[in-house]
Amino acid sequence: MTKQKFNITGMTCSACSAHVEKAVNKLDGIKIASVNLLANSMSAEYDENILSAQDIIAAVIQSGYGASLPRQSGAKVQSLPQEDTIAQELISMKRRMIWSFVFLIPLFYISMGHMMGAPLPAFLLGHENALAFGLTQLLLTLPIMYLNDKYYKVGFKTLWNRAPNMDSLIAVGSAAAVVYGVFAIYQMGYGLGHGDMELVAKYHMDLYFESAGMILTLITMGKFLETRSKGKTGEAISRLMDLAPKTATVIRDGAEVEIPVEEVQVGDKVAVRPGQSIPVDGVIVEGQSAVDESALTGESLPVDKGPGDKVAAASINKSGFFTFEASRVGEDTTLAQMIRLVEEASASKAPIAKLADKVSGIFVPVVMSIALLAAAAWLVTGHGFTQALTAGVAVLVISCPCALGLATPVAIMVGTGKGAENGILIKSAEALELLHTVNTVVLDKTGTLTQGKPVVTDILPVDASQVKEEDLLWIAYCLEKPSEHPLAAAIVEEAERRNLQGMLVPVEGFEAVHGRGVRAELSEHVQFGGNRAMMEEAGIDLGEWAAKADELAAQGKTPLYFADEPERKLLGIIAVADTPKPSSKDAVAAFQELGLEVVMLTGDNRRTAKAIGKELGVTQVMAEVLPQDKERKVASLQAEGKKVAMVGDGINDAPALARADVGLAIGAGTDVAIESADIVLMKSDLMDVAAAVELSRATIRNIKQNLFWAFFYNCLGIPLAAGVFYAALNWQLNPMFAAAAMSLSSVTVVTNALRLRFFQSKFRSETPEVPACEAGCPLGRKDNTNQGGNEAMTKTMKIEGMMCAHCTGRVEKALSAIDGVSAVEMSLEGKSATLTLAKDVDNKVLTDAVTEAGYEVVSVQ
Repeated sequence: MTKQKFNITGMTCSACSAHVEKAVNKLDGIKIASVNLLANSMSAEYDENILSAQDIIAAVIQSGYGASLPRQSGAKVQSLPQEDTIAQELISMKRRMIWSFVFLIPLFYISMGHMMGAPLPAFLLGHENALAFGLTQLLLTLPIMYLNDKYYKVGFKTLWNRAPNMDSLIAVGSAAAVVYGVFAIYQMGYGLGHGDMELVAKYHMDLYFESAGMILTLITMGKFLETRSKGKTGEAISRLMDLAPKTATVIRDGAEVEIPVEEVQVGDKVAVRPGQSIPVDGVIVEGQSAVDESALTGESLPVDKGPGDKVAAASINKSGFFTFEASRVGEDTTLAQMIRLVEEASASKAPIAKLADKVSGIFVPVVMSIALLAAAAWLVTGHGFTQALTAGVAVLVISCPCALGLATPVAIMVGTGKGAENGILIKSAEALELLHTVNTVVLDKTGTLTQGKPVVTDILPVDASQVKEEDLLWIAYCLEKPSEHPLAAAIVEEAERRNLQGMLVPVEGFEAVHGRGVRAELSEHVQFGGNRAMMEEAGIDLGEWAAKADELAAQGKTPLYFADEPERKLLGIIAVADTPKPSSKDAVAAFQELGLEVVMLTGDNRRTAKAIGKELGVTQVMAEVLPQDKERKVASLQAEGKKVAMVGDGINDAPALARADVGLAIGAGTDVAIESADIVLMKSDLMDVAAAVELSRATIRNIKQNLFWAFFYNCLGIPLAAGVFYAALNWQLNPMFAAAAMSLSSVTVVTNALRLRFFQSKFRSETPEVPACEAGCPLGRKDNTNQGGNEAMTKTMKIEGMMCAHCTGRVEKALSAIDGVSAVEMSLEGKSATLTLAKDVDNKVLTDAVTEAGYEVVSVQ
């Protein structure tokens, strides 16, 4: 079996993609063909002994669409983005939309202006100028038809192939209006030539060119807005590719040589210094360090690594220098496998079938049949050709899909706008439509349910009469300040939050013991802090505190012991943990209230995961799950028939976000997670997921109401237009009233959709108001002196370009890395950053850091 991708052109709706799949799947030799409407591509698995790629392309072309093989581009997987294609399509649609309006506005003025008392040129007024009046409208309509000829090419082609879609409705309806208008011009010409002014008067108002122009222009506008909201799947993959460094430092002939990462071979010795990304997968042969693997595992705490331990590409070396032997390079690395998972998951996601497209396959042929039958019935019953044509065209005009075409996109536009207003960025109409069907929500733990970084949760001195809580924290602060370990950073952050900077004492003989902890001389005493193994090696009796540490560990916390070495005495325990976000528990309860099954998915150990799950009320916990397994877990839930929404924030979540029916990314998460997801939560609050589900349900309910009204007018008007009631009641709907009914249905649909503007979710995320800084404010309390004896200073920076919590996170990270900056307070609303400085920092240094992060500094005060 051969698996091949194809580029497909000409598809505009889910009916198109379904028809392409049907045409290809019926070929002999095809195992399965799957069309991705979003990417305009198809993946086909087939027997090359029976079928060739050209046969498949021929079948697609025969079904009314275009097909081609993607261009080959070397060894790398480059099935990436069709960004250029989408961008070009948007430019083309925008140009067509603008020029359509250029011709539509005067067309409407001429056809409808005089009814509202607007002045018209003399050569267009009166029945004697009826031909000029009609021909002017025709000449203004023809450019609109030419600009939007795609609807006719695709619509009539699919109609010919017995697979009508929305384009078929547009083509038939607008063409019918134009044909009738041309017929009316001929009738007026005949009347003027033969002095029959009654005939001229009859057809003078029976010109429906503006109906055709309106249909084409408004549908084009709707399709433009829908296309613009498509997800940028290609960017997610390109960002994944950017994670690995472009070069690697390999050791050859005893010397370090920097080479492109593509040239690294299996068996090469690779050197990695602190702060560098690991270029390929391998095994450490010399040195030790703490490695941040959060990009791959989602685990917020770096992992201690030494000789014999495996390291993976895109991980970051946080502290020590080490060398490793490359074991997997190029497309075999863990990162490359993740890239393939995102590609495959994106390609396999089925397009959402629009309700209007589902019914169009039945609606169009039925309407056309009714129009033909009505015309034939009038002719058979002895009426003239004019009456027969009037009846047939009236049926087609009232069946024009203006309301049908607006029913979905207008509601989607209002729904997505309302989402953005509430901090919920919905990147595609498909995501908003599908979210209402979700019955299972899968939550990543680290960074989604939890804060994503370790913080101090418990400070437990052994003997509070001798070593108080603050004393224990001070000892830990002095010991851990020189350390680069993230657990040490949590203790330092807590100590500085309690304003202990002024009490900081330099230690002597500092030593970081790999995999154990730290040791140093403090106040003429050698003291150390670390894990249980370090205490046992030093002969420290833990006594009942070992059980207390186990209790903390069972709660998902990491206990750190601190002891005095000369006295062989335990001083106390400080527990560090990645704590749940304040709204996480309420969000889980909200999901359950909405009838959603909640699943927590994490790479953490089972004990930590269960502790967090129990605290938050999550009953189904999947722990120790690797990135590729996360995607597989989501796929297995889908295989059980569940509609799955995945919520995550890390790079490791990208494959699962792409695989899920709907992917939701935390706004403060990574770029890759945000690009892979269908919906981004700008406020990084899980309560917004519940609000998004509510919004989706309200929008779909609105769309169904819109479709009801769109069809209600058709169902009421078609029998009238066909003349069903003519014999009994002398009722018949002529094309003019048919057009009026069609317009009324459009007004009804748009008005109903606008009701969504008043949507209010009961699960709205409330952003707490932050009071202005006063003397009692945490920033105001930082009056302790630093080692230089100067008072802590504050500076406020005004920054332009920050649009979301993700932006403020990047700026905060850039400023926090500057020596002398002890705290950063970000304000997205105020577009500002308030810095607490331990020492004076030059404004240029601050400005350069923000500029390098991609934002513009307006002022520094």
